[in-house]
Amino acid sequence: MNQKHQFPPATIRLPASNSRTRLGEMSVLQALDWAFRREHAQLELPERREVWERGRGFGMEYVLIQRARLGVSVDEFGPGNWGGSTPHEDAEVIAAIVSKMPDDLGGRHMAVRVAEHARAGLVPDAMVGALPRFEPVEWCIPNRHGRKAKSEVIGTGAFVHRGRQVNYESRWCQVTLRPDPQQIASARAGYTEWWFAVSHVRRTLRDCGMLREIGITDEMPALVPWEKGS
Repeated sequence: MNQKHQFPPATIRLPASNSRTRLGEMSVLQALDWAFRREHAQLELPERREVWERGRGFGMEYVLIQRARLGVSVDEFGPGNWGGSTPHEDAEVIAAIVSKMPDDLGGRHMAVRVAEHARAGLVPDAMVGALPRFEPVEWCIPNRHGRKAKSEVIGTGAFVHRGRQVNYESRWCQVTLRPDPQQIASARAGYTEWWFAVSHVRRTLRDCGMLREIGITDEMPALVPWEKGS
């Protein structure tokens, strides 16, 4: 059975992106946020036919919940709101570069992942601060005294106390490591893959010479945010 780890997702609210009337220097995360979430740029990908080729996107419910938790306002669309208009030319350049993600960095699947994280205003969960610890596999129904681990009798015994025999039960409870070390390793590997993909986008945007109204700075998210001092 899948268990949710107890540590909050390592999500952050991205820095505020510039609007259409105040374009200038941006970090790569700001540029991705601006292009995909503010300008609603679309990836230029061929049609995906096979089930295994389909990206695992964020459902709108997930995006709204995460934005509410982080204090991000919901985008508005329709007449009068520039969010529903044609994307800015620079946003389309950013989307085109993300669309052409090299195969050795994840190709089409990573392109979708980078774009969808940008649309959600989130970064991948690196499980920062997560430490495996032993916890009971099952818990009893909580009562006014709190909750107790569900245990089983594995034996009985007796001893004499003040001239009276006292019977007792030996009990044990099954434990497991939560979060699972493999879960932590997988989450951090996924974050690292995403980081190198974003780094490729940053370098390409800086070198392509196709951006007209924005510039890309050297700023990048931490490569190993789970290590102190990174």
